[in-house]
Amino acid sequence: MTNSATTPAELLAIALEVARDAADTAYRMRAEGVVVAATKSTVTDVVTAADRAVERQILDALAALRPDDAVLGEEYGEGVSNAGRSGVRWIVDPIDGTVNYLYGLPHSAVSLAAEVDGVVVAGVVRNVSTGDEWTATAGGGAWRDGVRLRCSGEVDLGQALVGTGFGYDAARRAHQAQVVAGLIAHVRDIRRLGAAALDLCLVAEGRLDAYFEKGLAAWDLAAGGLVAAEAGVRVAGLAGRPPGPDLVVAAPPALFAPLHDRLAALDASGGP
Repeated sequence: MTNSATTPAELLAIALEVARDAADTAYRMRAEGVVVAATKSTVTDVVTAADRAVERQILDALAALRPDDAVLGEEYGEGVSNAGRSGVRWIVDPIDGTVNYLYGLPHSAVSLAAEVDGVVVAGVVRNVSTGDEWTATAGGGAWRDGVRLRCSGEVDLGQALVGTGFGYDAARRAHQAQVVAGLIAHVRDIRRLGAAALDLCLVAEGRLDAYFEKGLAAWDLAAGGLVAAEAGVRVAGLAGRPPGPDLVVAAPPALFAPLHDRLAALDASGGP
């Protein structure tokens, strides 16, 4: 690949190469034993040595393949010495679902997306434990194992299986628990699986009907959000705002409005 490649398909090919190698490293390091390297927002918000090693591997690979691109990574911030001259920026979550990874639960993933001039156009999410892989390009659909994905056709919020997640700050978790308590009687059930990128991919293929969460960063949302959107999911915030740290709501069109309105009434984007 040359540094001039900027079509979504070309960028996805690079993302696949890099993410697969990175997931292999994460898998191997998990088998060798996980070392907690640091904590972030709270003592339960951990960073493992694998998070840092995998992100460094991704950054080095992208620097070799695309030296003029910018990179935004969870562990190393902007990640590279240049600010990017190509209009392409890579968004990296080396291990989404770090606590699952730490405990050996098979729900963590490498998430890698490419955006061009601020718009995400390609993304891959690869489960570290299972090798399951979801991909998408802008306008090219969302795929898993050669099968094009389409989100749930559920139209009744009361029959919807809804995913969510919680932050690490105790006050935020308390507010999120109140939201869940107010929502659970209005849906089929709620799942908290612990890796936002994978949760969004599950919505894309209808294994979850919908998903919402407060506090997602760009690296949590970029690749999985594109996969969901390309599968027909509406991915947005509340009251016409874009998806982001305040709230991400991902649901098929028929479920989006009733879920949105219920979450708005519960002040899901509020609290700490």
